[in-house]
Amino acid sequence: MIDLKVPGCVRPRQSLGYTIYRLFGKRLFDIVIALTAMIALSPVLLVIAGSVAVFLGRPVLFRQQRAGTKGEPFTLLKFRTMRDDCDKSGEPLPDGQRLPPFGRFLRSSSLDELPNLWNVLCGEMSIVGPRPLLVEYLGRYTTQQMRRHDLRGGITGWAQVNGRNCQTWEERFQLDVWYVDNCSFGLDIRILALTLKTVARRDGVRAVGHATMPAFKGSNG
Repeated sequence: MIDLKVPGCVRPRQSLGYTIYRLFGKRLFDIVIALTAMIALSPVLLVIAGSVAVFLGRPVLFRQQRAGTKGEPFTLLKFRTMRDDCDKSGEPLPDGQRLPPFGRFLRSSSLDELPNLWNVLCGEMSIVGPRPLLVEYLGRYTTQQMRRHDLRGGITGWAQVNGRNCQTWEERFQLDVWYVDNCSFGLDIRILALTLKTVARRDGVRAVGHATMPAFKGSNG
């Protein structure tokens, strides 16, 4: 039996159910979950937006270009968590110095990622999938790592419930590719359940020596 935390050496045979879920079921699952969550959490979204405006300033939303399916860029939305503090030369201070306690709370609780639900409704993201990363990383992946873009990126994923930011990039990408080869309705439900546990315990929020995760320089760099 393959240990799910260690991506299997054998690529699984793609069943009819696997194909149908990837082509139709996963998108339906995304729409139902995202729409339900946005309606149910609308009061929370308003409170967070108001708090961000008071404690961190405007704009309330952080927008950044990320690589989506097949590497196509899209604008990812998150709640702002950092101030615009700069040094004497006008350069932004390191992330750790611009991340106040309220911003740390938003990140550790993953509340900053709630606007991702809009990206899901727009078809740019999925509820579960490899986490979308910076467009500039596209030229740094190996051929195998690039396969993480064969599916829509997700708000949460197999890598996020198996270490989050405490993994190496290579470990994270192995888990992402394993998910691409094994995605199913049952696995997505399992990941959502594990996500609730991970967020509640605030596991793996920070990489050692960094406010979140260091930049990916390439597997050979």
